Amino acid sequence: MTQLTNDELEKIESKLRERRAALVEEVRAELSQREDQQLVGLLGLEPGDSGDQSLADALADLNIARVNRQILELRDIEASFGRIREGSFGLCTDCGNDIGFERLSANPSAKRCMICQQKHEQVYAQEGHPSL
Repeated sequence: MTQLTNDELEKIESKLRERRAALVEEVRAELSQREDQQLVGLLGLEPGDSGDQSLADALADLNIARVNRQILELRDIEASFGRIREGSFGLCTDCGNDIGFERLSANPSAKRCMICQQKHEQVYAQEGHPSL
């Protein structure tokens, strides 16, 4: 494990727990809102013209994308708790060097040091963005 003090590790764990709770609540709210929107559609109360329907579809897609990002962040947080349990928290998953308290304070679920994260972003910058 990195050279984090017990106090530093407790602060980071607290941030992780708080963020996890907030994300779970956000996902629940998004899913609840989506269920309400589907219920409105079943009752026949959706907007009538194609422009309104297109806007409703776009908003639904945005909500799905937001929930997906939240779920990915929850997975990162759970992985952080796993690394804490196994004693590898604070070590870069790519190079094994310390990540550092400052970076972990800013991003408690960080799994890479700044150098490896920058390399990762350069390599995978276009992932999920098809090109012509």
